[in-house]
Amino acid sequence: MHDPDILYRRADLLLARLEKLLSLERPEPDWDAATAFRWRKTGHAGTLQPILRPHRIALDALRGIDRQKEILERNTLQFVQGYPANNVLLTGARGTGKSSLIKAMLDRHAPAGLRLIEVEKHHLTDLHDIVEQIGARPERFILYCDDLSFETGEPGYKALKVVLDGSIATASDNVLIYATSNRRHLMPESMRDNQDTRHVDGEIHPSEAVEEKISLSERFGLWLSFYPFDQEQYLDIVEHWLDHFGIGERSDSMREAALRWALGRGSRSGRVAWQFARDWAGRQRAHPDAQP
Repeated sequence: MHDPDILYRRADLLLARLEKLLSLERPEPDWDAATAFRWRKTGHAGTLQPILRPHRIALDALRGIDRQKEILERNTLQFVQGYPANNVLLTGARGTGKSSLIKAMLDRHAPAGLRLIEVEKHHLTDLHDIVEQIGARPERFILYCDDLSFETGEPGYKALKVVLDGSIATASDNVLIYATSNRRHLMPESMRDNQDTRHVDGEIHPSEAVEEKISLSERFGLWLSFYPFDQEQYLDIVEHWLDHFGIGERSDSMREAALRWALGRGSRSGRVAWQFARDWAGRQRAHPDAQP
């Protein structure tokens, strides 16, 4: 009499091997069809899906983050030209341009061979497979992980650590990882983690829990921090997007409406400025005689 658990494990192992064999026969993505791709998973097999209409953002359209733009542009240019460059972690306030800045890198450098692959958090365990599939390509690839954060024990956490700095088998000169997060260390931090911190001869020795949580973010060679905008920065961004929509008005009523809009959303961010400009431009076009 065979143990049912053993039979189940053998069946699962057999299915995994069959799917692996089938995945070897999957067609190559049409690399000429797009500059941006998305990793899609069906069962144990994953494919690169072209994004035919990627969100295009010009670098000059991003305001209030000049230092971050300069650093990321320099790093990306080095990478595209075949010189050493770093993986990048972009952290900080929501809506301040972290994701937009990465998309702007693609918009600027795609003609020189840069490609972007979006990888969702629950697919990070496939990073080795993705790198293996693109490692011999002539293009330069940024693996883009948006709004990244982990809870304790998630499998994608260790997979990302390995790709960043843990395994020679996953290293590739034509691949970088750019990730955005609202958490600098990518994992929740609690008071309990600090209870085991030791003080020895005046030096602080963090607990193992703290060390583990900061070890992932430390594997990114560059950290870029983004901060909330002040009132004038916010209004400058509003005016930029109003110009984009062909609205030249610069009235006190517009400024007051923009500030009320930000107050209602509890944030003066680039995203909020864009949303206000869309609303204002739409109302001005649809109801030109209406009072604001």
